[in-house]
Amino acid sequence: MGRRTKFSNEKLEEAKKLAKEGYTDEDIAFKLNIGIRTLYDWKKKYPQFMQALKENKDYFDDKVEQALLKRALGYEYEETEIIASKDGKNSKVKKTKKVIPPDTTAIIFWLKNRQPSKWRNRIELQHEGQIKTETNMQELSIEELRKLANIE
Repeated sequence: MGRRTKFSNEKLEEAKKLAKEGYTDEDIAFKLNIGIRTLYDWKKKYPQFMQALKENKDYFDDKVEQALLKRALGYEYEETEIIASKDGKNSKVKKTKKVIPPDTTAIIFWLKNRQPSKWRNRIELQHEGQIKTETNMQELSIEELRKLANIE
């Protein structure tokens, strides 16, 4: 007879909340007071558990993706400032339009991850011919050996 599972609706709800807040599987397991292996077993054994984690992680990931896209494209917002008069009796509201330019780092990150075949850093080398990988040290003179060893 195996051990009784700790899985419950309370654990399911707590896992949903943690996933939505951006916790990783390891963090969720720790917070639920279970091992990571148990969390993986629950994902396999309880489809509602797997679905709840996926949906709630997707929510958080979507928010981060939207924020990254906003930074990559740049955006505008309105800043509101309340300015009090010298006597403190009157105040006025000053609204200022602010422009945040596109962020180069966010653009690079977006492109490298969304279109890696076009934007990743890669170096392609082609070699024709042969490369000799063995050096016959017996054929070298003492002077040549010292030069190779940086001994003069």
